[in-house]
Amino acid sequence: MNKSMKTHSMQERFQHLLTVISSTRFLQMQGLGNEVPFFICPFQTKESVDMERLRLQLVNRLEQNGIDVLDINLYDLSIELLIRRKIWDKTIEIETTVDKEKLKELLQGVLDPESQLVPAIANKISQTAHDVLFLSGVGEVYPYIRSHNILNNLQSTAKDKPTVMFFPGAYTYSLESGASLDLFSKLHDDKYYRAFNIFHYET
Repeated sequence: MNKSMKTHSMQERFQHLLTVISSTRFLQMQGLGNEVPFFICPFQTKESVDMERLRLQLVNRLEQNGIDVLDINLYDLSIELLIRRKIWDKTIEIETTVDKEKLKELLQGVLDPESQLVPAIANKISQTAHDVLFLSGVGEVYPYIRSHNILNNLQSTAKDKPTVMFFPGAYTYSLESGASLDLFSKLHDDKYYRAFNIFHYET
């Protein structure tokens, strides 16, 4: 998030997001060159509750304006997959007793982005008429699911409509290291460059 937007109120950020996402240029994915239509909406971790409220209000307002949003929470989707594969109850049962690393490995296998999570998102994309895709719940699914893995695997699936990922952290870029999704503004190892900071996008 740029410095100016960091200091903006939630209402000002809401208005920016509403204006951008409602625009024909955004919805028709104009001016992106050959890049995939992925946008990061970064926010400070301490703003998570306020940003969740903002996102829900944004969905409602966009729907009122005739713009259909496919709103996917990665945490809710993960639970849905665990229930579908009949291992949700078992996961809850062993969570307090099993080694954390083993639990992480189990969940990473079951919720693998390439073979499980992204196909589930693709299914929702194909079955739900929408103009824009929202992805949230990024912080809640860490460390089992990493945001850059989701985006990497979504590149061929979600290329026909713009996607906005609500990201608790920073999306930074430097000539030395390239672009980085810094979850919670502390974890600097998720390299992903094929996205745009939505707060830098002008209509």
